[in-house]
Amino acid sequence: MRERLRNSPVMYAFGMLAMMIPSTAFGSFYSYFYVEKLGLGIGLATLARTIYLIWDAVNQPLFGYLSDRTNTRYGRRRPWIIGAIPLFMLSFIFIFTVPPGLAGYALFAWFLIALVLFEAVATVLWVNYGALFPELFQGDRPRAKASAIQQGFQIIALLIGTALTPILFGAMGFSRMSMIFAVAFALFMLLCMWSVKENEQARSVQPMGFKESFKETLQNKPFWIFNIANSFAQTVNGLISSMIPFYAKYVLQIPEYQVSILLGSIFISVIPLVGVWYWLIRKMDQVRGWRLSLLAYALSVIPLWFSTSLISGIVAGILFGFGLAGFLVTPPVVSSIIIDQDFAKTGRRREGMYTAIGGFITRSSGLISALAFLLVGMIFGYESGDNPGADPETTFRYLVSIVPLTLLVISFIVSLFVKLERTPKHESQILNYKL
Repeated sequence: MRERLRNSPVMYAFGMLAMMIPSTAFGSFYSYFYVEKLGLGIGLATLARTIYLIWDAVNQPLFGYLSDRTNTRYGRRRPWIIGAIPLFMLSFIFIFTVPPGLAGYALFAWFLIALVLFEAVATVLWVNYGALFPELFQGDRPRAKASAIQQGFQIIALLIGTALTPILFGAMGFSRMSMIFAVAFALFMLLCMWSVKENEQARSVQPMGFKESFKETLQNKPFWIFNIANSFAQTVNGLISSMIPFYAKYVLQIPEYQVSILLGSIFISVIPLVGVWYWLIRKMDQVRGWRLSLLAYALSVIPLWFSTSLISGIVAGILFGFGLAGFLVTPPVVSSIIIDQDFAKTGRRREGMYTAIGGFITRSSGLISALAFLLVGMIFGYESGDNPGADPETTFRYLVSIVPLTLLVISFIVSLFVKLERTPKHESQILNYKL
């Protein structure tokens, strides 16, 4: 049975399910928890994100380089992932288990430490899990299929992490909610790792030195343009998911328990829409399909401006889901082409370095998201749940519609400069890399 499931797209996708459940709960509710519930000022919350980003700039390429140089009989990526499982569980619980009475700078210190620990361990997991994708799945069609399945699992995780989270923390508190999700993460990730067998050939190739590898990556123009475009779109993912609880409270004016209904309707609709984007990406050039997804994503955030109730919010959310589904499916396929071309040029598999630096660029979107929250909040007077200002409704209309639309238009424009040519030489070298 294990051999039949070895490196199957479904089993690999369980890793996405594992990481995205707690990551979605974190991304959607950490701001709401610390700012709205605990009263941490958005200025201090933004400062914490900035400090984290400086740390993230260092650890991303470092972990990618170390992953590429790892050579054990268990593989290059699996030992890192398995070793990080208990640390990720503990750090996730730490974020949502705040001692009673913390406020002001003490609360800021707790938040900062929790954020740095969680993101460091998350980096190890995402770098190594992402590096497996181009190695395990070779060719455009297998990758498109694997990406669609993976993103289907991601949507399930988004549904669980957003819609179920308010129910759990409403019933048992944030701390116990985090414990349940931590256990679910461990079970699904171990199931994924049980089925993964890495390529022996990748371990036999002498890895590049850090300076050479970093220099080669820096000189890859399509890689940088692709990830810069993605970073603006990724900002929208994080911004809207973290703003939905505020949007539900101040714009739609629905009770907290109905947030699950709103989020559930969005992400349930995304599951079949992933299949639509899989069909589209198979019918066209992958880079063009990626650009089309960015354009669709930009148009999909406009209806959120006009929503005034739970029903209109659900309708707008379903339309938003079409754009989100496209952005979830298309980037992994394009990223794998970039990594393949690097392999054709250098003869080295450097998925770890590319995944790490690409991850840093896209995860830096968290700072853009935090700055947008801070600036729009300052303009309209929102400081925290204790002091929401005179017009919190307009604050969160801008944060879920106008700001995302602007970011996605920038992302689409940048994407026009990505040029990837598939040559016979590239194809032949890649096809010789057998699993």
